[in-house]
Amino acid sequence: MHPVKVRRKADEVVEQIRRLIVDKGLQSGARLPPERDLARIFHTSRAIVSQALRSLSLMGLVDIRPGSGVYVLREPRTMVTTSMSLLLDLEEGSLADLVQLRLWLETLGATEALHVADESDLERIREALERLRASTGHPASWIAADALFHATVVGIARNPYLTALYESVHTSVVSIELETWVRNDDTPGWLSPERAAARLALHTPILEALTARDQEALRAALETHHRALVENLESHPRKRGPRSLGERRLNGSAREAGRG
Repeated sequence: MHPVKVRRKADEVVEQIRRLIVDKGLQSGARLPPERDLARIFHTSRAIVSQALRSLSLMGLVDIRPGSGVYVLREPRTMVTTSMSLLLDLEEGSLADLVQLRLWLETLGATEALHVADESDLERIREALERLRASTGHPASWIAADALFHATVVGIARNPYLTALYESVHTSVVSIELETWVRNDDTPGWLSPERAAARLALHTPILEALTARDQEALRAALETHHRALVENLESHPRKRGPRSLGERRLNGSAREAGRG
């Protein structure tokens, strides 16, 4: 039972830090207190605080910079991640279903973004992509920048409910993909510097398709990114359901939704 207790305590600290960011009105670029101070504030250990900060990083809320500190990337949104994770814990939902849902939601949001994005919106995505490019040699920064990139794309659809739902599902999926990193600071092989160019190449076509207003290219770019995510998850013990993750694809109704 000990790992469960540790995870629950870390989840509590995640929520406490989220509230700290909101209550203090911390803006993007603001530096959070050191881990030892957060541990004292929340009456817990530095190990729990460190785990909580890694969870916030994969949500795209903070940027962990070794040797410098932890910095706010953006203000937390309302999320329903707890219920998504609970479904997996209770085995009432399969990881394959959740990964598929993530793709559907991102496709819906990105397709709407393609239709409504103005130049300032595209510039925000360029900035998010540039943050990704600058983070390629730093796994913790990359994880946060990746979440921020995808959230920015979906957010341009200008539907806060869609954005909140997408971010919740995305966080649940990458929490599993990066479970060993969150718990033990153990960086997975796919985040190695040798694979940095390949990781970046999964994101550049998304921006290019949005800029060109090319819906077919956008769908192809999102599905390519999805397949890479599936590969990272395939060996995970939580993979459940009647079909493998790799067999989950956009079905006909989702494709039609993407066409709008």
